[in-house]
Amino acid sequence: MPKYVAAIDSGTTSTRCMLFDHSGSVVASDQQEHQQIFPRSGWVEHNPAEIWQRTQQVIRATLDKAGVTAADIAAIGITNQRETTILWDRHTGEPVHNAIVWQDTRTDRICKELEAAGHGETFYRKAGLPLATYFSGPKIRWLLDNVDGLRARADAGDLLFGTVDSWLIWHLTGEHITDPTNASRTMLMALETLAWDDELLSILEIPRSLLPKIRPSSDPRFYGLTRSDGPLGGEIPVCGALGDQQAATVGQNCFSPGEAKNTYGTGCFMLLNTGEEIVHSRNGLLTTVCYQFGENRPVFALEGSIAMAGATIQWLRDNLQLISSAAESETIAQSVDDAGGCYLVPAFSGLYAPYWRSDARGVLVGLTRYINRAHIVRAALESICYQTREVLEAMNADSGVPLKTLKVDGGATVNNFLMQLQADILGTEVIRPVVAETTSLGAAYAAGLAVGYWENLESLRANWQVDRRWQPRIGESQRERGFAGWKKAVARTLDWVEP
Repeated sequence: MPKYVAAIDSGTTSTRCMLFDHSGSVVASDQQEHQQIFPRSGWVEHNPAEIWQRTQQVIRATLDKAGVTAADIAAIGITNQRETTILWDRHTGEPVHNAIVWQDTRTDRICKELEAAGHGETFYRKAGLPLATYFSGPKIRWLLDNVDGLRARADAGDLLFGTVDSWLIWHLTGEHITDPTNASRTMLMALETLAWDDELLSILEIPRSLLPKIRPSSDPRFYGLTRSDGPLGGEIPVCGALGDQQAATVGQNCFSPGEAKNTYGTGCFMLLNTGEEIVHSRNGLLTTVCYQFGENRPVFALEGSIAMAGATIQWLRDNLQLISSAAESETIAQSVDDAGGCYLVPAFSGLYAPYWRSDARGVLVGLTRYINRAHIVRAALESICYQTREVLEAMNADSGVPLKTLKVDGGATVNNFLMQLQADILGTEVIRPVVAETTSLGAAYAAGLAVGYWENLESLRANWQVDRRWQPRIGESQRERGFAGWKKAVARTLDWVEP
């Protein structure tokens, strides 16, 4: 009998493969970064061929570290950076352009034109999404309109579109497939039907022939079997797929309505399970598919999306060279008692939830000669926490039930000082599980459920364990003064980009 389930986690900055056993423990893993390409201001791209190359490398390395073969693996789940858009040739498999990453803002004009034409309400009602540069649909439209020959090739049926999950499933199995969580981030799928919508396709002028089949996030029928000549060296069911934030929600066992988690990765993403009900936000959140397991009805979520979290720390390291590593940010930030009255609002790709302002740009305000490097580093960490508070307040307003505790996960949660700041700024208990990389775990759960490796949701709940809890340590008046300053700083970011 196979002993393990494999997860492939293709994120914004790196790809990893992880092997999990039945207890949800990590048996082996490997991770490789891929290049971040910035052709011009506001544009962010990846090389799809490099992502596939890194995927093959981490699969082989993980199997080697664990000393296992394909026969030891029961199933494979995939999780991925969402909204990032890839077009490739149906016949050769060659990408026809670099992937346009979710952070990219080049589609701002398309979104504004669609809004001016009165289409915003249609997308919000059917897809649960605002007209924003974040999503895949406008990125597809931009590629077809701006890259020579692509519109004609798409109309002729020679091109395929996919988010990164589809790109990897296609290479692993030869099948062109996505799941509802990723499809719900394209602006092309209707939430009510979980199907590509003719009206939305027509508005964006996107041929249906580009699009993958939509299959459940955990699919007992399998998406396909891995090719025997591929990196796994055997025919293994690929049968789980979840966008990264939905995967983390599954990995955190947020299976009941009202349960929420926050993931601290490149961006920051909070999801609140709303059950089988489609809840449209009144406070700047997204309505999205949380997961669909087999033939069960889909479960939906409200989501607050923040573009810059770990990426802000990366910016301090790579662009400003204020720190030499992400880990150093914790030590430096703790060397001062506060941020000295300065605020960093990292609106480098505009502001996401709850504002959805593509005209915003980043600011560093409240500077005096007293401010030094440590204050700016601390302000960067605080920016992650303040953005999370804004999302949490929107979520509380939409749900009507204030969250008492927040489950957290993702790479940045290893920063214990950041987690204490988060508890202080929220005034809410913060809980980190033993397995903090719940994104990969959620993808493994989806695949393992499909093949019966895990029997049901209760067997998954039994695996979840608390690693550490943080309680708020500051008073309410101090908390509110800090947040009021943050709101003033956010106001300074608006209307920076002229129409």
